[in-house]
Amino acid sequence: MSERASTTLKATVTCESCQTPWDTNPKSLKPYQNMRFDEPSEIGEGTKIWHFSHVLKDSLIGRNCNIGQNVVIGPRVSIGDDCKIQNNVSVYEGVTLEDNVFCGPSIVFTNVINPRCEVDRHGEFKKTLVRRDATIGANSTILCGLTIGRSAFIGAGNVVTKDVPDFALVMGNPSRQTGHMCSCGIKLPNGPWETATCEDCGHAYTMTDGIVAA
Repeated sequence: MSERASTTLKATVTCESCQTPWDTNPKSLKPYQNMRFDEPSEIGEGTKIWHFSHVLKDSLIGRNCNIGQNVVIGPRVSIGDDCKIQNNVSVYEGVTLEDNVFCGPSIVFTNVINPRCEVDRHGEFKKTLVRRDATIGANSTILCGLTIGRSAFIGAGNVVTKDVPDFALVMGNPSRQTGHMCSCGIKLPNGPWETATCEDCGHAYTMTDGIVAA
């Protein structure tokens, strides 16, 4: 993640509806009653946020992100640069998104494996890591405590119950790996193979014991 603004007072955000820039000092947010920003948090330069979204305290959001409508982030969440989070996504405590992560509409993150209303599990939140350049398709559910690998591609409507390797394409409920994806979003040839080249962008890959690397 690249360097963020050093303080919340220096960070600026652009309203996606009217394109008005404003800094993240809560005093400056008062005219914008359709979103909420809780201090202390940091939002990087160039990030855009739609209506009715809420950034909870101690959250870090990188530069040039695009955050859709009705999104909840935090508390204590880290989001990298250039991420796109579509409408109706909640990024709960324990979730980390690296740079260039795409979160489709209405995907679901979790942070407790066995929730009960009458049992306080705040001390049991499990960490979920989404590595850089990963894509999570619309309406997918990500169980907590997992790692989604670099440039992994999760199809729409998946229920992800285990770690997803780098460059893996997964589909289904529960999700199963069905192939591999280039970082440009094009499916790689069916394996096994030792080397492969993306037909679209020409990027080269190697496969060792089923593990793909760029």
